[in-house]
Amino acid sequence: MRIEGKGPRWGRGLAAWALILALGAVLPAAANVELTVYTAYENDDLKAYKTAFEKDNPGITINWVRDSTGVVTAKLIAEKDNPRADAVWGLAVTSLLVLEEHDLLLAYAPKGLANLSPKFKDAARPPKWFGNSGWICAIVYNEVEGRKKSIPKPATWKDLARPAYRGQIVMSHPASSGTGFMYVSAWLQHYGEEEGWKFMDALHQNIARYMHSGSAPAAVAAKGEYVVGLAFDVRGSRLKTEGAPIDVILPREALGWEMNAMAIIKGTKKPEAARKLADWASSEQAVRLYGETRAIAAIPGYAKPLAHLPGDMDERIMKQDFAWTAKNRARILAEWERRYGSKSDPKK
Repeated sequence: MRIEGKGPRWGRGLAAWALILALGAVLPAAANVELTVYTAYENDDLKAYKTAFEKDNPGITINWVRDSTGVVTAKLIAEKDNPRADAVWGLAVTSLLVLEEHDLLLAYAPKGLANLSPKFKDAARPPKWFGNSGWICAIVYNEVEGRKKSIPKPATWKDLARPAYRGQIVMSHPASSGTGFMYVSAWLQHYGEEEGWKFMDALHQNIARYMHSGSAPAAVAAKGEYVVGLAFDVRGSRLKTEGAPIDVILPREALGWEMNAMAIIKGTKKPEAARKLADWASSEQAVRLYGETRAIAAIPGYAKPLAHLPGDMDERIMKQDFAWTAKNRARILAEWERRYGSKSDPKK
């Protein structure tokens, strides 16, 4: 028995499916969104952050552009009229405050904002930035070289101004490095400007080099090229864990710190993806990840104590006025360069 018309309808259906399958073979899949993200995070951290974010946000890829804090800040200002970055993630908050003055940041309240500690949040509503984690001033002292050269282990910042340390200290350049600027800002705020500059005048007599990297002073001290490197806590902890013969000293007085922060760049052509990045960067999952390698995290209790360092960093750090630091940054750097620039490493 033949059913009239059934064969042709089936034929039409099969033809339609064949056409759909054929089109599927030639049409591209939904385009992947690539975010250009400027950062001053350590290279050690970038892979973990990228991998975790991209796993939770399929279809969005992070392309990092990494450099030291001063370089990233200057680059963003230079690109103001033609922004190349979609977001900045892992830059000193004092630099973000400078970028805010240049109207470079896009206001956005990420989903995780309410969970962050108040000191890690921009007071504006909606905020233009939020903090992730913090890093801390430290003295990296090579114990082997110190004994060889009969140079004592320092306990305070002012110990470093003693003649025993002449030519044996290296420090980050504050214009290039957020770490270097963190030290200068902390000393000026704690001691006052008159005494702060006086202290740095004395310290300068013992400085061998000002380096254009936040981690380099720790690395060269760990190798024994110099006895003391002024570098941040995280790098000192990692080098000691790797076996370097160093002690990482956190003076009780004027223990300065800086905040890693995140913002969306005004003018991004990918605002939706950039907001997703901000949402993830403020999430509890992200803060726990920051806390794996930072002594201070944006949610209290989420940071794990760093190896070889005390676990009470939140209590040790000094209260800092980041707004004052940002407002006076250009003036401070000009004065610093006038006084101490002669010992700076050449820029590459």
